[in-house]
Amino acid sequence: MSGDLNEAISTLGRSASGLGQGAAEVRGLLDDTHKTLQAQDAALQSLASAMQEVSSAQQRIGHGAQASQQAVVRAVQALADLAGEVQGIAASLKQVSEAAQDITQVALNTRLVAFNATVEAKRAGEAGRGFAVVADAVKDLAGKVEQASKGIVSSVQQLDQRIERFRAELQVGSSQRGIHAAMAGIEQDVGAMAAAAQQSHALSQQLDAQTHDLQGELRQAVGAVQRATGHADGFLTMSENLIETLAASGVRTDDTPFIEAAQGAAAEITELLEQSLRSGQIDTARLFDSQYRAQPGTDPQQHLAAFSPLAEKLFSPVQERMLGFSPQVVFCIAVDRNGYVPMHNKKVSQPQRPGDTLWNTANSRWRRIFNDRTGLASARNTKPFLLQTYRRDMGGGNFMVLKECAAPIVVQGRHWGGLRLAYRF
Repeated sequence: MSGDLNEAISTLGRSASGLGQGAAEVRGLLDDTHKTLQAQDAALQSLASAMQEVSSAQQRIGHGAQASQQAVVRAVQALADLAGEVQGIAASLKQVSEAAQDITQVALNTRLVAFNATVEAKRAGEAGRGFAVVADAVKDLAGKVEQASKGIVSSVQQLDQRIERFRAELQVGSSQRGIHAAMAGIEQDVGAMAAAAQQSHALSQQLDAQTHDLQGELRQAVGAVQRATGHADGFLTMSENLIETLAASGVRTDDTPFIEAAQGAAAEITELLEQSLRSGQIDTARLFDSQYRAQPGTDPQQHLAAFSPLAEKLFSPVQERMLGFSPQVVFCIAVDRNGYVPMHNKKVSQPQRPGDTLWNTANSRWRRIFNDRTGLASARNTKPFLLQTYRRDMGGGNFMVLKECAAPIVVQGRHWGGLRLAYRF
């Protein structure tokens, strides 16, 4: 192949890399936007739910206020009726008292007449004896009637005093108008509360409607971002496929040294694992274990697998040496087929700090599962190599667009995972 053709292919490869870099930047920004929109949508859903609860509570307040208002009206009416009944009872008792007093007066007059009749009978001598007996009986009866009438008057007076005290209590010390004024004030306050609840309910309904409208617009934006992400992925995939095709053509490109380095490191890891199987340090079941045990109290979540202790010991020398392969290398890790990283590079394989999630995310990247688009693709790649371009979060709001070459790790004919070598442009 002529030098001019090689140069042309190399130039094409660099152009494809530039396209991939731009597509990765765009996709990263779209991912950020999508996460923001999802967070806003979740916040709006929470707001809509809260508004429904507020609206429901306002309806209950309104219904309660209306019921209270009706109860106050009934209470005022009942008080008025009660006051009227008390007045009626008092009037009736007055009539009873007057009647009893009349009876007493009649009885008194009757006794006086009977007494005069007795005197006259005595004057009449033997002829008036029978009349005297009758006059005495009338006098005795009149005395009993008078005594009973006086008892009625006394009882009525006591009852009248009690009713008067009750009426005074109803009148709140001086006047029934006090109760009515207080009840009227309560009725007015309850009415104002009911009106305020109704107005607040109406405003809540308006806000709820606006919230739902905003949710609709936000979801349209999410859909648009998802479509744009799909287009960015298309450009990114096209770039990656072109770079891979050029690299596989036999023409050396800017990526060729990193491809060869990743394949060499994958072969080393493969040999170390096969030696461990032959020596009995581990068996096949434990080496291919996928029952990851979550470690309590870790954030981000860390896991242990049956092969973790062996991988921590075997992988570090190879991975650390690859960091010195080029100043462009950012990390080198061996992962199993599910994206599990038993041992990362030492500088980011530090013990976690309890409660410091931000620090842990950046500095404690071992024993974690990275099953994002790039991580899972690299872990499950079975081709001689896989080139990917993506934007990596470096922490603190800093991002870096990286290229990554992955080479498969196949142990005794069985795909175990991949060697991931990431480097800057």
